[in-house]
Amino acid sequence: MRITGGQWVNQSIAVPAGLGVRPTPDKVRQAIFNSLGPWVDGLSVLELFAGCGTLSLECLSRGAQSALAVELSSRHAGFIRRNNHALNAHVEIRVQCALKAIKQLGESGRAFDFICADPPYGEKTAPGQRSESWAQRLLDDSNLSKIMKPEGVLLLGHAKRDAIEWVLPWQERKTLKHGDTWVRMLEFSAGE
Repeated sequence: MRITGGQWVNQSIAVPAGLGVRPTPDKVRQAIFNSLGPWVDGLSVLELFAGCGTLSLECLSRGAQSALAVELSSRHAGFIRRNNHALNAHVEIRVQCALKAIKQLGESGRAFDFICADPPYGEKTAPGQRSESWAQRLLDDSNLSKIMKPEGVLLLGHAKRDAIEWVLPWQERKTLKHGDTWVRMLEFSAGE
């Protein structure tokens, strides 16, 4: 895996072997950041379900002001630390459940311009049923809107088979489709 743009373009990113983590592929990350253009420059970023921190590192490489990565696995968080050291990056790391983290961040008053989440994929949503995936649980959590700055963007990865639903204050800006991976960009309208 490599950084796809910015000051660390083509620098390698350490990722754990095996199926324990599913880093956002280079091609998908490049499509995401090509779509966002220079918008990321100067922003505060939160990456949930961070794995080895690839989205945080991409943001910092492209000029983001700060990045906080939340990852439940201490083993995977070790790869974020390793990548921090190798790139001389400054990704803040929290080792905890993403839903607990957003609750605590909301209580502390922290807010972010750009929230990235590429959680473990859910099962296929059965006709007439509501998704029970991590992506849907995140969208349903009222704490998420408390930590998003006005006009912020949520980047949410999920499987094509996972029919997630959202309501205001979230509005779809764009969906990128790469095989079974769908990446939704949802804008946050605080005034809604």
